[in-house]
Amino acid sequence: MIKVNNLSKTYNGTTVLKINDLEIPKGESFGLVGNNGAGKTTFFSLLLDLIQPSSGEIVNNGVQVNTSEDWKPFTASFVDESFLIGYLTPEEYFYFIGDLRGQNKADIDALLVKHTEFFNGEILNNKKYLRDLSKGNQKKVGIIATLIGNPEVIILDEPFANLDPTTQFRLKKIIKELADDPNVTVLVSSHDLQHTVEVSNRIVAMHKGEVVKDIKTSAETLRELEEFFAV
Repeated sequence: MIKVNNLSKTYNGTTVLKINDLEIPKGESFGLVGNNGAGKTTFFSLLLDLIQPSSGEIVNNGVQVNTSEDWKPFTASFVDESFLIGYLTPEEYFYFIGDLRGQNKADIDALLVKHTEFFNGEILNNKKYLRDLSKGNQKKVGIIATLIGNPEVIILDEPFANLDPTTQFRLKKIIKELADDPNVTVLVSSHDLQHTVEVSNRIVAMHKGEVVKDIKTSAETLRELEEFFAV
């Protein structure tokens, strides 16, 4: 379970995030939506200890993330291409992450074969460095790398951006399969309301750094969100 207590982030006197209380149960597929500047990436950055909170805390499966690194072995994420290592090929990067997560080459190869369709012949065996791939193909590498080692918490920031419609469809299938595992918690943030609703069983909407909606996904969720953001 992820628990947020009295969390805030302030820059130069301006509060960009303020969440008093939020709980994400283990096994939940959690969607985070909001306009630019709503606080989505700030929240994920705090969850990943990329920035320090101004106040409060986030606890990931019993571990306070900004005071201990014990959450890292069971947590994986892809926020943007800065997470990648540009001078490696995709294969080298996958094997590098596998080493970090105690996986052997055979484990990684089996994972890559499983996601051949998602790669669409554009990633492997092309002798290209990650820095030379398109934004969409870099994203494919980053997303699949989060699955290495079977993490219990997977965090994806704007995973559908820069992907073509076919790849978006395939990604939704991957996320739904992850969400079917009661031991895996998936957190997805996106500007795309429809995609997020389709892969999440709970949606939290943010506005100016605060939670303004927290709803279980139903047949009415997309319409409710569209009406909210249309105002």
